[in-house]
Amino acid sequence: MLAIETKNLIKKFKEKTAVNGINLTVNQGELFALLGTNGAGKTTTIKMLSTLILPTAGEIKINGMDIRKDRQRIKAILNVSPQETAIAPNLSVKENLEFMAGVYQIPHKQEKITQLVKLFQLEEVLKQKAKTLSGGWQRKVSIALALINDPEILFLDEPTLGLDVIARKELWKIIESLKGKITVILTTHYMEEAESLSDRIGIMSAGNLVAVGTAQALMEQSGTQNFEDAFVKIATGGDLS
Repeated sequence: MLAIETKNLIKKFKEKTAVNGINLTVNQGELFALLGTNGAGKTTTIKMLSTLILPTAGEIKINGMDIRKDRQRIKAILNVSPQETAIAPNLSVKENLEFMAGVYQIPHKQEKITQLVKLFQLEEVLKQKAKTLSGGWQRKVSIALALINDPEILFLDEPTLGLDVIARKELWKIIESLKGKITVILTTHYMEEAESLSDRIGIMSAGNLVAVGTAQALMEQSGTQNFEDAFVKIATGGDLS
C-alpha cells in the first residue's frame, strides 16, 4: 500500500504557482528525500502533504485517505519535526516528553518515554532545561517529541541543519533505525545526507517534480559521477540524455 500518493497536485498563491501539477508516490516504510533549491516548491509540497495547507487543485491520499475528506484522521497518523527546533526551552527534556505525551493523550506514556529516551540516548540530559542543550541534543529531543504519538508518517525538515559532523552522524543512525518501521519524508540541503539515508529521492525545480529515483539511478540518468553533481544538473535543467 502507498503511504502517499498525489495526482496533478497544484498550489497557487494568488497569481504565483508554487507547485505545478506533480504526481508522486511514496511507499509505506520508505525513506523518501524531497530535494530542491530555495523556491523550488518543496516546502509548499511538504505543507500540503502534512495537512498544514490544502491544495488549490489535484489529489493527495495519505494511507489511502483523502486529504480533504479525512484531514483529521490523517493528522492523527503523522507528525512533523520542523526546521525550527520544536521544544519548550524552559522545560527539562523529561518535562518536554511528558508534556507532549499529555497533549497526545498517550496511553502507557512512561513506557513510551522510556523507549524514546533509550533510542535517542537522552539519559544524561533528562533533567536539563532544553535551552541549555547543544544544537545536536536539541535536534534529538525535537525528533523524539515528533515520535511520541507513534506516527505512521514522519516529516523531517532539515533535521541536521547547523550540526557538527559528529552530531549529524549520530542523528543519521537514529533516522536509519526508523527505516522500514515508519514512512519518513526528509528535506535537506546536504546531498551526502540524502544519498546516505534515502531509499529514493525526488528533485523539484520551479514547482515541478523533475526526477525521482535512487541516488545511483539519478547519477546514471544525469551522466555524473557523484550525487551532488547529479542534483545540480537535474535541478538546473541540464541535459539528462
